[in-house]
Amino acid sequence: MSKKWMGFTMATALVSLTLLAGCGNNANNAGESPAASSPATSSAPADGSASPDAPAGDPTKLVISTWGFSAEFFDAEVFGPFEKAHNVKIVLETGNNADRLNKIRQGTSDIDVVYLSDYYAQQAIDEGLFEKIDPTKIPNIQNIFSIAQAPLGVDYGPAYTVGQLGIAYNPDMVDKEITSWSDLWDPSLKNNLTMPNITGTAGPMVVDAASRVAGNSTFNEDAAFSKLAELKDNVVKFYGQTSEFVNMFAQQEIAGGPIMESYFKDLQAAVPGAKFVKPAEGGYAVMNTLNVVKGSKNKELAEAFIDWQLSKEVQEKSAKAKVDSPVNKDVQLTEEEAKGVTYGAEVIEKLNKLDMAFVNKNIANWTDRWNKEVAN
Repeated sequence: MSKKWMGFTMATALVSLTLLAGCGNNANNAGESPAASSPATSSAPADGSASPDAPAGDPTKLVISTWGFSAEFFDAEVFGPFEKAHNVKIVLETGNNADRLNKIRQGTSDIDVVYLSDYYAQQAIDEGLFEKIDPTKIPNIQNIFSIAQAPLGVDYGPAYTVGQLGIAYNPDMVDKEITSWSDLWDPSLKNNLTMPNITGTAGPMVVDAASRVAGNSTFNEDAAFSKLAELKDNVVKFYGQTSEFVNMFAQQEIAGGPIMESYFKDLQAAVPGAKFVKPAEGGYAVMNTLNVVKGSKNKELAEAFIDWQLSKEVQEKSAKAKVDSPVNKDVQLTEEEAKGVTYGAEVIEKLNKLDMAFVNKNIANWTDRWNKEVAN
């Protein structure tokens, strides 16, 4: 593969792979879910009433694998209305990305639809675990930002939310304003910084950022790890769970570090003066995807559900509830409603997007180098 930002590409201007979500929220914490009758493919009515095209008779079971966060919101605004409109009984299987992907690998469940971060979804694609989607059955794909439409290829599912990885910090604990990724190497952050571990969603993004800070216009692995090694004196701890970041930040053990925007509200609750920075070089897209699992007996119904998740109704309610950042271009938020979510073309078009196929190909080597050269 040619090394265009190690297969990493800058998200192009929006016409939607890639996170953080957090990105919407991510239960991995970034550092860190009978045969169908022919279902209607139109979105469920916004009021949750039954669609006139909903099949009669006993409801069809649709098994959805998801993280399980914001359960009350999803039950009331996403799953419940879809059940009514399509005569469906949704059965949930919850857990983190890795555990739920392993369950699909083992074939121990009848999962129809799966929510996964782009990193894990790419692994499933590489292993042939997803059905190819029919975009004509998911018309709302045309209403979302281009970065979200086909983050892992046109044959596979869209990102229903795109968050960003940026930098959060306490201005009372540093001597300068932080505006870029390069500022993480500033001496004022000595023994004052936390960084995500390589095994988390944000780990590969930090590797890419380090290569950029080292002055490379195309990805240079050696330069990236050499630059990351220089951070040792600044890093108090490499965090694996966002809760670790929040706790250290609240106790002022650290001044800050890279984090998904969706978690900034937790930092600000602890430190009201905290700031979230969209780095000058661009934040990183954190994308959560929806896909149909290979062998699903309810493929059209699953595609109808994906279409519903992309609808303006669901996307707007999710954004206003601070559950997920919207990708539907028709969603309009006030300045207050947009706080804490990654919102609008002006923000999203500047995000850097990782090539997850390239990441998966190299992650074992990067993890080895990280453990030996960066985190030792």
